[in-house]
Amino acid sequence: MKLEQSPFVVSVADLLRRPGHRRELELRGSVGQLSSAGTVVPVEEQVALTAGLEAIPEGVVADGHVSAPWRADCRRCLQEVTGRVDVEFRELFEREPKEGETYALGHEQVDLGPLIREALLLALPLAPLCEAGCQGICPTCGADLNEGPCGCPPAGRDPRWTALDDLHLS
Repeated sequence: MKLEQSPFVVSVADLLRRPGHRRELELRGSVGQLSSAGTVVPVEEQVALTAGLEAIPEGVVADGHVSAPWRADCRRCLQEVTGRVDVEFRELFEREPKEGETYALGHEQVDLGPLIREALLLALPLAPLCEAGCQGICPTCGADLNEGPCGCPPAGRDPRWTALDDLHLS
């Protein structure tokens, strides 16, 4: 069975005939749109992969580095934030993969796409901030507090918590 051609499908026929040999490669391409908790790697962005493939008796070991740009909204002020995710990986491709543990080795080919997608998804920030000291937005009027105070009176204390004022821990 031949795998669908994508920038991350690599022939390993030569490696499988010579266990112990290694090949280095650099690839660029799209893995489709990735999204996790509002952080996305847009489909039009290129993912960069630097990897080594090594033949072993069980299959092929892929190790290396993948990086991609991401985009999200700041979790406090909702301004657009951009960044770059960089991930190291080391994974095994075998003819009979163990679900959740190894990847499938196709007919003398490995598809690095699923490995790349999984590595990037796990590394994307869950709650990105535009800056560490982001003030967020006013809960009353919605003004961006990073641009200065909005003039709204300070929010009162939630009366449901007043019973805790009498609690003294020693």
